[in-house]
Amino acid sequence: MAGVYVRWVWCRAVLHRGWWLVTSIYLVADARLTAAQLVLIGVAQALVGLVFEVPAGVVADTFSRKWSLVAAHVLMGTAMLATALVSDFVPLVATQMLWGLSWTLASGSDVAWISDELGDPDRVPDVLIRAERAQLTGTVAGLAALGGLAWLVGRPAAMIVAGVAMIGLGLVVAVRFPEGRIPRQRWSSVLAGGVRLVRADRVLIAVFAATLLVNGVTSAFGRLYPLRLVELAPAVDPVLWLTGLSVVMCLGGAAVLRRIKPGDVRRGYAAACAVATIGVLGLAFAPDPVSASVAVLVAAGALPLTRSFGTVWVNGRTTSAVRATVHSLLAQADYVGTIVCGLAVAFLPALPLCAALLVTAAVVVRASDRQGNRKRPG
Repeated sequence: MAGVYVRWVWCRAVLHRGWWLVTSIYLVADARLTAAQLVLIGVAQALVGLVFEVPAGVVADTFSRKWSLVAAHVLMGTAMLATALVSDFVPLVATQMLWGLSWTLASGSDVAWISDELGDPDRVPDVLIRAERAQLTGTVAGLAALGGLAWLVGRPAAMIVAGVAMIGLGLVVAVRFPEGRIPRQRWSSVLAGGVRLVRADRVLIAVFAATLLVNGVTSAFGRLYPLRLVELAPAVDPVLWLTGLSVVMCLGGAAVLRRIKPGDVRRGYAAACAVATIGVLGLAFAPDPVSASVAVLVAAGALPLTRSFGTVWVNGRTTSAVRATVHSLLAQADYVGTIVCGLAVAFLPALPLCAALLVTAAVVVRASDRQGNRKRPG
């Protein structure tokens, strides 16, 4: 069971991350979208997530985690291949909003499914960490495979292949993922139960607050560091440079996760925030492209680890009946952080503000130590 889940996470990362590399180039080079249009597409995706994330989690908890994942694959694959068939702004916004909707069906459902179907709560944190490693190594494989395919057959064709394969992966979920019977519950009681669980647990509140801050920084930093690197070395090919940095980041993150034990998530979260702060400040004051690249590797390598630690940490403090809903609430904090912190970064000194937000998140996480290490049954 665990092996099937980890391999599925790896395959999904190959298709999703590789597709996005090709698509990000397609939107600029083929569709010729402006910077404002690219930002508006991101805002549209975030708004869809904000509206549908929690309802999707409630559906997974009341109906089926497995079939939520199957539906996510079908919609995601459709959005991926449809993107390659259009080049005007409005249709592209529609395809990306469909992609955002598909992700809400998968977000939380995947973790909830493996947590309950594994049948061994003590093994769940280790399996989730393995899955996060698989996601990082799958990203590297996807960048190489889909990027190479796009070079051979063209970007639209590679995007269509990825979309069809994503739908096919959904069929694998339908066949290979078993699911025990989910107790029938009213959607309103599931939603209320999830909210009540979070409000009653100060540690969960601390993780949600830290997630809001860190993911706001992650989103902003992801848009800022390419600009900073290009400013320092305008003559260097940015595609090759940024792809190389992404590969090193993912491999480094996977290596770190290999050494992480399930009991280290709280300290790991705070440490990742501290390391990312050093990288962000290093980039802000880097005098040359070499030091800036090192700073990017430090910051962008540490930031994704907070997501891994947060997922494992929250999963260990929730219960089976509302597990997907609680993970969807965590994703809501992500979306709010992207919007609120993104706006703040847009109007204030960007990189120093990112560093300040990370320090605040580290303090919030460290303060949660006082709440003890009690663990909810799952």
